[in-house]
Amino acid sequence: MPPPAPSAAPPSAAATAPPSPGRIDRDFVIKNRLIERYIGGRLPVRGAQDLERFCREHPDLIDDIHLSENINSALRLLDASGRASPWEPTPAKWWQQLWVLIASAALASVLACVALVLSSKLDGRDHVITGLKQQVAQQPLNPATSKRTINVTPSRVAPSRRSMATIGGSSVEMADLRIDMSWTPIDQFRVTVDRVDQGRVAIFHNVKRDSSGVLHLELNSSALGPGVYQFTIEGLDRWGNPIPQAWATISVLH
Repeated sequence: MPPPAPSAAPPSAAATAPPSPGRIDRDFVIKNRLIERYIGGRLPVRGAQDLERFCREHPDLIDDIHLSENINSALRLLDASGRASPWEPTPAKWWQQLWVLIASAALASVLACVALVLSSKLDGRDHVITGLKQQVAQQPLNPATSKRTINVTPSRVAPSRRSMATIGGSSVEMADLRIDMSWTPIDQFRVTVDRVDQGRVAIFHNVKRDSSGVLHLELNSSALGPGVYQFTIEGLDRWGNPIPQAWATISVLH
């Protein structure tokens, strides 16, 4: 038997690569589909350069393979699919559009103005607070220009927000509060003064009523801030234990 024919050797990589510019011709371009490989980006740099040089020297090849018609068909497919043409600019993102930039600049300007206004108001408020703190720290007491006697009939049932008397006003006065306690057998009392909805102001211990059964409390109207004050009157038994007796409410004006 004759010996088997040797198998054909596989084509080497050099056989599939484009030849040198001197060996490239029309049949080689068509046979190896160099145009399609060029368009698909599958040609090496040297092969792409050789093909470009050959097409520059033989422009009739473009007409023979109907490249223009094929490109037009591809563009129609792109248009039908809603894709932009390769030479059309990429649409800008929404945050890159002009109206967004203008709106952002306008908003930044408005916020800057608001910040300036708030800063000015805060500076003014800080100035007022500083003045009030200084005034509270000093607590000036003005001299009384007049004296007035005020008769007060306290409530025996429970505290009330209804004011029974008003002191102060346009001028500073020394108010002599005469609180009627003649109806109770107790002679000695403890009087607690609270500013309504704020806090305790003073406590007067061991206050005795006069022979007519009246408790006397004299107050400079500038010593108390403007507001409503609740007086709680408690009787002290012989052991000094407080027993609620009456309540009175007065208002202070400045």
